[in-house]
Amino acid sequence: MIYKIHLTGVGGQGTIKTSTIIGEAAIKKGLNVVMSEVHGMAQRGGVVNTDIKIGNAKSPLIGKGDADLIIGFEPAETLRSLDKAGEKTFVITNSARIIPFTVSLGMSEYPKINDVMEFLRSHVKNLFVIDAEKVAKEAGNIMSLNMVLLGAATATPNFPLEREIVIEAMKENLPPKAIDINLRAFEAGFLKVRSK
Repeated sequence: MIYKIHLTGVGGQGTIKTSTIIGEAAIKKGLNVVMSEVHGMAQRGGVVNTDIKIGNAKSPLIGKGDADLIIGFEPAETLRSLDKAGEKTFVITNSARIIPFTVSLGMSEYPKINDVMEFLRSHVKNLFVIDAEKVAKEAGNIMSLNMVLLGAATATPNFPLEREIVIEAMKENLPPKAIDINLRAFEAGFLKVRSK
């Protein structure tokens, strides 16, 4: 069996760090893992997409309708990634938007957030919407929003990595002084999904 995860967001949100933690947790469990290179600009404000396959896979790229899980760090980017979602795909999205610099400069428009959410709710059967920014602030630092989403992902049905092994990988990949806040953020995200 191959479990396919697509992560999408913008630079500075921690999508790459989240991908690394998932990959290292899979290796700790003795599973094969392949990960795509980052597509897009990893600098702050640029789009970042990563595909991860856990299991007996050769290529990391995920085709249309093939993702088991989509983790959207930004709602408009979640919307843009929906072509990877199928009938059984679980989609976790942060509801807090980040306005791209192209919108700030008047070069493009950001869709109305209510329209984005309405579209997601009407097109995704297994959708979890979390204000990860708010939850991260409550945990102690807005920068831990990626761990909120990682916790939520870990709580979804069929996620192939146990919570404990993901936490081990977090401890090995995050600065020691930030572990407590990130663990609080992770647990809060986990409970947002597990309690539904």
